[in-house]
Amino acid sequence: MWPFSSKKVLEPPEPYFSKPWRNVTENYPRDLDFVKSYQPQNKDVKHLRILLHGPVGSGKSSFINSVETVLKGRVTGRALTDANSGSSFTQKYTAYEIHKDPDSFYSVIFNDIMGFEQNTEAGVVVEDVKLAMRGHVSDGYKFNPVAQLQETDKDYKSSPTLEDRVHVLVCVIPAGSVSLISDKVVEKLREVRRAAAEMGIPQLAILTKVDEACPEAENDINETYRIKYLKEQVDKFSMLLGIPPNCIFLVKNYHSETNTNDDINVLILRALRQMITFGEDFLNNL
Repeated sequence: MWPFSSKKVLEPPEPYFSKPWRNVTENYPRDLDFVKSYQPQNKDVKHLRILLHGPVGSGKSSFINSVETVLKGRVTGRALTDANSGSSFTQKYTAYEIHKDPDSFYSVIFNDIMGFEQNTEAGVVVEDVKLAMRGHVSDGYKFNPVAQLQETDKDYKSSPTLEDRVHVLVCVIPAGSVSLISDKVVEKLREVRRAAAEMGIPQLAILTKVDEACPEAENDINETYRIKYLKEQVDKFSMLLGIPPNCIFLVKNYHSETNTNDDINVLILRALRQMITFGEDFLNNL
């Protein structure tokens, strides 16, 4: 009698699609040229303003550094981050312009804010995010987790211009944490999303830290849009917040690298170009 089991050994599921479900590599040179040469057609603004929001530790500040790294061709770290902080490391409303050369800037501004937290007495207040979208919050305003900005405060802009307003809202979430977002944080994200919709502000999302989310992406970042697990996270987040899958992008921020990498750049640029395109449409439709 053969000493072998007749039970069939199940093979682990194939982690990859046969082809990418979104092709980003072929667009790399055009995306880079587009971002570098972009100028708003609306003459009332000089810069497109992109506001990043999301839970604590999602990678908002790191994404800003990563965009600057791509555009400058060297690793940068101007937006301060802290991998060990259990609370939001960003405390102030901060605008980041990126130098094109010593005398000029690219035509995109990123605004970074304090992250959302489950505790009602911690993290950014939802009403402050709404005020920021309307352009009422001054650069450098220090967020107060237990009280929103008031009209009588010195950091309140009573008559914001179109330049002060937010033109694109981007939600930032770690790819491996989509199923772990607390109900309270989801509620805050949805409230901000509803407010942005009422203002007509276009919305996108980026799922960061794809290399930490699954070993396949860590092994080869170029395979990001072939990995089934990451596509599942995009679909889950779409269902959670209501953002269409074609408005959700996968990225790896620069973190441990000391040199730039084209495979990382491709993902960042694809997301950034779509942010600019949506923001440009918003400005032209006003």
